Amino acid sequence: MKDFARSDSPAVQAQLDRLGALSVPDGRLGLETIRALLARLGDPQDRLPPVFHVAGTNGKGSTCAILRAMLEADGKRVHVATSPHLVRYNERIRIAGTLIGDAQLAALLAEVLDAGEDLNPSFFEVTIAATFLAFAREPADACVIEVGLGGRFDATNVLGAHVLAACGIAALGLDHERFLLAPEDNVPAEPLARIGFEKAGIGKPGVPLVTLSYPEGVTLEVEHAAIVREALLTMRGREWHSSVTETGLHYVDALGELALPLPALPGAHQAENAALAIAMLRHQDRVSVSRDAMAQGLRNVNWPARLQRLPASPLTGERIVWVDGGHNPSAGEALARHFTGERFHLILGMLANKDHRALVDPLADAIASITAVPVPGHEYHPASMFGENVREAADVPEALRALPDDGLPVLIAGSLYLAGDVLRLSGALPD
Repeated sequence: MKDFARSDSPAVQAQLDRLGALSVPDGRLGLETIRALLARLGDPQDRLPPVFHVAGTNGKGSTCAILRAMLEADGKRVHVATSPHLVRYNERIRIAGTLIGDAQLAALLAEVLDAGEDLNPSFFEVTIAATFLAFAREPADACVIEVGLGGRFDATNVLGAHVLAACGIAALGLDHERFLLAPEDNVPAEPLARIGFEKAGIGKPGVPLVTLSYPEGVTLEVEHAAIVREALLTMRGREWHSSVTETGLHYVDALGELALPLPALPGAHQAENAALAIAMLRHQDRVSVSRDAMAQGLRNVNWPARLQRLPASPLTGERIVWVDGGHNPSAGEALARHFTGERFHLILGMLANKDHRALVDPLADAIASITAVPVPGHEYHPASMFGENVREAADVPEALRALPDDGLPVLIAGSLYLAGDVLRLSGALPD
C-alpha cells in the first residue's frame, strides 16, 4: 500500500522519493519481510521501552494521543508512532516528545532503505523499521505505537511480549475492506467479526489485551483470538466500566473508582477513547501513572484534524470551520452525534476507494449544502457520486469562497489527506 509524503528538506525528500517508489506485491500478507528487514538492522523492536500498542478502526489515534498526554503529564519521556501524517512525514515519529528532525529522519530512512533494498519492503514496513530504530537508540520511559492497518499482519505486530506493557483495541467498523476482508481459511466470514479477528491479532502471551465492548459475534472472535494468543483479555463491561456523568468521566475496575475530566478533544466518542487509554494504564504494571497525571493529560490532550476547529485565518475568514479526517460509516455516525440539532455546509473530499455514502448518509439531517473537492495527489470521488445539487470546486479555498454568507458553520471532512492539506493552508501545522 503506497502513501503520500513530501518534505521541504531536500535530504528528506530524496529519501521520500525512494520510499514513494516502493510497492507491495499483490496478494502479499505476512510479517516475513518486516522481520527480515529488522533483523538486518539488529532487531531494534526487541530493545524498546515498555510499549502500549493500539489497534482499532476508529479512535486508535485519539487513544494514542490520550495515552501520550497522560504519560507525559506524569513526567515520562514517551516515544510515539502514529499514521498517517497530516502535513509532514516527520509527524509519524515522535522521539521523547519531539517530532523527529529532518537530518535524523533523512539518515534513518537512508539506513533502512539501503539495508532492505533487495527485500522489496513496503512504504509502511520501511517507516516502521526506521521508527523502531529511532526508538531503540534514544532512552525513554514508554512507547505508544499505533497499528497502521488491521493488526494481525500489520508491520507493527513484530513486537514481542517482553516489550509490551499493554495492547488495546478501540472502536471497530468497516474500513480497508479490500485488505482485511479478502477470503481466507479459518477466519470468520461476517465482516465486522473478521475485523475484530484481525485487530485482536496483536494480542501476545501474558500481555493485557484491553478492549471496548462489541456486538456478540465480534466479542466471540476477540475472545477466541485472545485465547489462542494467551493474551489477558480485559473488556469493557466486564473487567472495567466507564460512563459520562454531569461532572466528567466515571471509571471503575477492580482497583477502584476514578472521577476524571472529559478529554479536551471535541466529540462525545472521545470519552470512550479516554476510558480505553485509562484501562490500558490501569491493567499493566510496567509504567506507573498517577490519577492526577491522568486528569491533567485529559485536559492537555491534542490530536489534530479530529473535529478540530480551525483558527481564524485568511482561509476561514469570519466563518466557524471544523476539519475532520473521518471517512468511514463509524466516523460519520460519530460526527452526526456531535452535530445533532445543528446545520452546516459540508466540504467533502473522499478517496475513490472509500464508501461515498459513509458521511453523507449519517449527516443527512444536518447538511445545508455539499461541495465536493479533490483530494490532492489521490484518486477521489467526483461530485456526481454524492447526489443531486452537489456543488464542485477545484479546492477548499474555492469551495469556501463560494458558500453563501448565511452564518452557518462549515465542516471539511472525508479524508485525512484532505485534512492535512487544509491544516497546511490554514497555517495550523501539527507540532
